[in-house]
Parts: sequence; C-alpha cells; structure tokens
Amino acid sequence: MSKTTPAFGVLLVNLGTPDTPTSKDVRSFLKQFLSDPRVVDLNPLIWKPVLNGIILNFRPAKVAKLYESIWWDEGSPLMVVSQRQREKLAYQLQEQLGQDIPVELGMTYGNPSLGTGLEKLKSQGVDKILVLPLYPQYSCSTVAAVSDAIATEYKGWREVPETRLNKEYYQHPGYISALATSVREHWDKFGQADKLLMSFHGIPVRYVTEGDPYQAHCEKTSELLAQALGLDDSQWQLCYQSIFGKEEWLTPQTDKVLTALPKEGVKSVDIISPAFAADCLETLEELSIGGKEMFIEAGGERYEFVPCLNDSPSHIELLVDLVKHQSMGWR
Repeated sequence: MSKTTPAFGVLLVNLGTPDTPTSKDVRSFLKQFLSDPRVVDLNPLIWKPVLNGIILNFRPAKVAKLYESIWWDEGSPLMVVSQRQREKLAYQLQEQLGQDIPVELGMTYGNPSLGTGLEKLKSQGVDKILVLPLYPQYSCSTVAAVSDAIATEYKGWREVPETRLNKEYYQHPGYISALATSVREHWDKFGQADKLLMSFHGIPVRYVTEGDPYQAHCEKTSELLAQALGLDDSQWQLCYQSIFGKEEWLTPQTDKVLTALPKEGVKSVDIISPAFAADCLETLEELSIGGKEMFIEAGGERYEFVPCLNDSPSHIELLVDLVKHQSMGWR
C-alpha cells in the first residue's frame, strides 16, 4: 500500500540562536543576523565596516557570557522550546485533523535554517506549505525577513510549492486568552504585583513612520490583554526593550520604566514579553535577570518575570487554530 501524500506541511519559524554559547558561534550568528537589511537597513558602505570592524570583534564575547548564563542542559532555551512546540503541534494536528501533517522547524538565522526546514517538507512529498512565523505582532524586521528568506530559498527550486504565510496574530482571541491564562497562573503562584509591565522588543521609530504597523499591533495586544485581565489603566504599562544603536527607538524604554517606577511609589511589578513565543536571551537574561537587578537597585521590592507561552497547552491550541484557519481549502 502506498503512503498517502500529506495534504500540506507546516514550517514553524522563529528568529534563531547560536549553536553553542561560545564567542565563535555567537559571532557567526550575529554576523548573519545583523547583515540582514531587514534588521539593519543602514547604508552598507557605512554599516558593514562598523559591523565587521567593531561589533563582531568586541560584542560576541560579551554576548556569549550572557547566553552561557541562561543555557539549559539540553541546549539553547529557544531551540529546546521550539522543538517541543514542533512536536506538540504535529501531535495535536494529527489528533484533531486525523491526518499526519508534517511540521518542521526553520530559523531565519542559524540552524536549522529555513532552507533545511523547507527541504525536509519537500522530501515528504509536500507541495503546499504554510509558513508560520512565531511573531504575534508584524514587523518588517521579523516577518518580512522570513518572507524574503523563503523567496530566496525558492530561487533554487524547479517547482515552487503553493505557499501561505501567516502574517500576524496580535489580536487573535486564542493568543490573548493564552497570555491571560499565563498571567493568571503566575498570579495564583506568586500573587499580583502593583503593576503589570508588557515589554515588547523595540524597533526604530523610523520603521513605524515608514509604514511598519508593529507599534499599533503592540498597543492593541496590550489593550486586549489588560481587558482580559480586568486591569485599569493604572495597573499596567506597555514598554519596549532591547534598544540597539543611536537611532531613535520606540518609547517608553523598559529599562527606564523599571528605574522610574520605584520613585513613583510602585514597589512591585510583574513583567511579561508578549512579542516572544519562546523564552530566549531577551527574556531569560535581559528581563528575568537584568530587569530584576535594575528594578531592585532603583528601590523596588518585588519583581516577577512571567515566562513566555512556550509549549503550554493554550499556546499549542492557538497554533493549531492558526494552522486550521490558514490551511482552509487544502484538506
């Protein structure tokens, strides 16, 4: 009996991670990441000398130490969580659709590459591919970078598969519900702080003025989450983290908010980063460790980090819903 060809396949995408927490691998990862014009769109004649002559000579050793501080026994937290997401999504799709839907993992930067994920799907006879970037809020620096990379990979294919890309899910009811569930579960364990900070990865203001909807998406997600949790305006705040370079970025900046709140009488905070689908350096080190040190040193008394959705049941169910919706007509 011949094996049935899958109706379609899913490429689950995240940004990526170094293979190991070493200067060599961090340098390789940063070089690929920061060379993408979707991430840094400065004039190459200006940017490349800065990147290759300064940043890649000094930053990898520092960043490697940060990665080492959050590295798990199984490997990079982002990679470990991503593999769990892939496995659980594939299982739930089979359970709910009654079909074996191939789900592969691809990283925009690093390993496994998007090309590797696409080739794995192709080898399973898939001729329809749903690309599912795990970025709830659209930005040209993330989702568009995935689109660019997929198009580049297809240039070497004789037959290009029918492809759909899930652009965003910043206000999807399942996403908001999963976030709210995560926060409530955290409150049940640790109690509720004076204020909930919703910290999103920042982008340059220029990107927004040139048409990137990311800021509006972040604001909508925050408003919907606050409503779902029954918070009034004084109980939550949106902010932006991971600022890089001298260009003007979105504000308020998370680090400045954390140092200012104790002076305003806010002595306890919970912080969540809704833009990240899996815990990584920006959440486990920058927020969970660095953010806490900053807040306590500024006079705060209690600081709690709410983990990303990771492979929680509510998150996997959201991904299943996204796949079901985007694959209509394929099964």
